[in-house]
Amino acid sequence: MATHETRKPGAARHRLLFACLGNICRSPMAEGVFRRVAEDAGQAHLFEIDSAGMGDWHKGQAPDHRAQKAALSRGVDISGQSARKVELEDFEDFDLILAMDGSNISDLNEIAPHSARHKIRRFLDFAPHLDEDDVPDPYYGGEEGFDRALDLIEAAAKGLLAELAREREATEKG
Repeated sequence: MATHETRKPGAARHRLLFACLGNICRSPMAEGVFRRVAEDAGQAHLFEIDSAGMGDWHKGQAPDHRAQKAALSRGVDISGQSARKVELEDFEDFDLILAMDGSNISDLNEIAPHSARHKIRRFLDFAPHLDEDDVPDPYYGGEEGFDRALDLIEAAAKGLLAELAREREATEKG
């Protein structure tokens, strides 16, 4: 989880916030999956990763039990996370705010300072081969919805990690 402290030399190079509606399904899964993908690539030290929701209905709650079960079946433990709402300071604290769907994009743009709107991106933009825009909200469906969401999240997490690695490489050559 983010500590919202000032960036220091040697600190994480990329500060990422995953956002969805309530912060109990998609964004906690995305936070956990991206953390695992970065760890598997030996790059976890380069990131500060957090998640938040547009509403505060679930503030302080652990992720939905179905999200936890689906993530754990893929080796990702998200049980230690707790829901929180996107706050104004998040737009200053994070480099990228990754929205799970178009509604989240709209909501984020409504509350973001104009100077920070460039930080808001649709998460599935990092998986263009999927030809899908949104990670569907599995909350009102069955367990298969969580598996589908995780399939999309895993693809986008790998694409995001690759894109950030290309950007770092270009900057270092630069």
